[in-house]
Amino acid sequence: MSENLENTGLEDPSQPDQTELITDDIQETPIREANETSKSGGLKDSRILKIGFYLLTFIVVVLAVWGIGSLIAQRGVASSEVQTQSPTSTVVPLPETVSTPVFSTAGLGGGLVRNPEIESETVATSESSNEIRSYVVEQGDTIFGIAEKFGLTPETVLWSNRYIIGDTPDGLVPGIELVILPENGVYHRWSEGEGLNGVASFYGVDPDVIVNYPLNELDPAVVGDYANPNIEPGKMLVVPGGTRPSVAWVVARDNPASGNSYLGPGACGGILYGDVGTGTFTWPTTATWLSGYDYNPPIHNGLDFDGDFGSPIYAADSGVVVYSGWSDRGYGNLIVIDHDRGWQSFYAHLMDGTLVPCGSNVQKGQLIASMASTGNSTGPHLHFELRLEGYPVNPWQFLN
Repeated sequence: MSENLENTGLEDPSQPDQTELITDDIQETPIREANETSKSGGLKDSRILKIGFYLLTFIVVVLAVWGIGSLIAQRGVASSEVQTQSPTSTVVPLPETVSTPVFSTAGLGGGLVRNPEIESETVATSESSNEIRSYVVEQGDTIFGIAEKFGLTPETVLWSNRYIIGDTPDGLVPGIELVILPENGVYHRWSEGEGLNGVASFYGVDPDVIVNYPLNELDPAVVGDYANPNIEPGKMLVVPGGTRPSVAWVVARDNPASGNSYLGPGACGGILYGDVGTGTFTWPTTATWLSGYDYNPPIHNGLDFDGDFGSPIYAADSGVVVYSGWSDRGYGNLIVIDHDRGWQSFYAHLMDGTLVPCGSNVQKGQLIASMASTGNSTGPHLHFELRLEGYPVNPWQFLN
């Protein structure tokens, strides 16, 4: 039977179809290879994506860090520029013959914090006037405030009232009637024997400025010779644009010491002998910053140190007390210590019942009084002055 099949070429149905097997093998091979190829390609693509993601993340982080660093650097530069300070005043050297003390901060904590220096700015006023006016001082008034009210410099208010309050602003008390000039300058009382040339030179103006000023009501023909002018003694004259130097009104001792009655009833009577200074000065309070006016003569001859009611006040240097008590010049309760060699220190607005008495010998750093707000003061503080031969001296010169 099998032979017949072989002869006829017919296949045995019981045997597997070889063609089909071969065909299946041929079809499965490319599919397997394709699957394997797709799997390997997918793995490669996934790796590339991961690497790209990590690289992008790294770049973003670097840019963010760089940007933040730039902002911090810029802020640091801007901050340093804002904090940069410049001197608030020009230091004027004293004569070589003068023995200059130096502030000492040895053993004291804290630093120096300065308020902006006061600037005497002329503020325009709506009350324009071509005449001389008057103003009655009220509680809390200052030379600065009055000057601003009328559009004048503080010096003009002081100089035009020197015959009323003296040559310092300490005589400014409520109820006093002040002279208000129409413009900046000086008010001068004519004295017999004066010459126009000399008066004008003293105030730094030309004599024709005084003669031709309308409010002075002077006739050049009547005035005549400037060296011996025909001007009535006692006549008040406006000197527009004029200035005047500071006046020394406190007498400093040379060995003997005595108070000055100009300040008021607290002046120590008689001649006093006592300790002399060490030649250096230390802080008169525990607070070393200002709470009010800075040094700005002749309008403000000292420094206003901050503090509270009852804060201790110390002697800035050794010496003898030549004034202790109430002052009529706006200081309130005042102590003046004489350090010899022309130096004196002032401590104002002190508390009642705390002042060391006249003639006391005090040592540098010794407690001499307590802080308050007596006299022309709007709050507790210490008004501190240094004077050399009667003239105010800028304490910042020595602090610097």
